[in-house]
Amino acid sequence: MTTGQVQLGKQGLTDNFIETLKNHFKKNKNVKISVLKSAGHDKTRVKEYSEEILKKLGEYYTARVIGFKIVIKKWRKARR
Repeated sequence: MTTGQVQLGKQGLTDNFIETLKNHFKKNKNVKISVLKSAGHDKTRVKEYSEEILKKLGEYYTARVIGFKIVIKKWRKARR
């Protein structure tokens, strides 16, 4: 199982960032997102980012927040 890695910087969640994530999921099953200090280095902000990402990606994805990293997994069936 391969894992892609992406950094979330001061631009925040842009459409280009979401497209980059979708491209990573074409090759990988999991993607780790490192939230940089410039993006708001706050635990609650990281949780908000993970919720926003899941809304934009759809129901086939789940997220887990570990420190200042967000691990997103793609499933074959929709998760609720």
